[in-house]
Amino acid sequence: MPHGNAAPGGTDDVPLLNIANILTVLRIALVPVFLAALFVGDGHDTTWRLTATAVFAVAAITDRIDGQVARKYGLVTDFGKMADPIADKALIGAALVGLSMLGDLSWWVTVVIGVREIGITAVRFAVIRHGVIPAGRGGKVKTLVQTFAIGVYLCPLPSAVDPVAMALMALAVLLTVYTGIDYVVQAVRLRRGVSAS
Repeated sequence: MPHGNAAPGGTDDVPLLNIANILTVLRIALVPVFLAALFVGDGHDTTWRLTATAVFAVAAITDRIDGQVARKYGLVTDFGKMADPIADKALIGAALVGLSMLGDLSWWVTVVIGVREIGITAVRFAVIRHGVIPAGRGGKVKTLVQTFAIGVYLCPLPSAVDPVAMALMALAVLLTVYTGIDYVVQAVRLRRGVSAS
């Protein structure tokens, strides 16, 4: 999700090198580190799975922090608006593909979430000249549930937790589809509104 903190007067006077952007770049840089830890050995070594889970958690936390910092201190940049959703999708996508490759998560889940995220990114770019659709509460909840569900799948927990993990991932898929449809509806309304004016 883009930083929803566009300050009056634009972003031209905000330095590109700021803490919010640094955290976003850090999140992107952590993706290959996360994947390396996830695939050590057969991908199911307890120590390395815990390491991968920790790296994923750190990256996910930076997602919350960079947006808050950008909004609070007026550090919004065009780079941040573009890089932040890319970083989010890279992290979530890498985790889902990795879990599916290891046989821990059904591929259909990865495909559904992946198609939605790529599709919404395409829609976002298609309507950006008409206006920006702000990240809604549903999208934020979707990202939170996705992140938490993936974290449960990553962490080497007892098999008794499997039903909880499956329920969380099912909820994540439902929210992913629902918010995706809602975003497309908003995009269509935005284009129609611009065309009618």
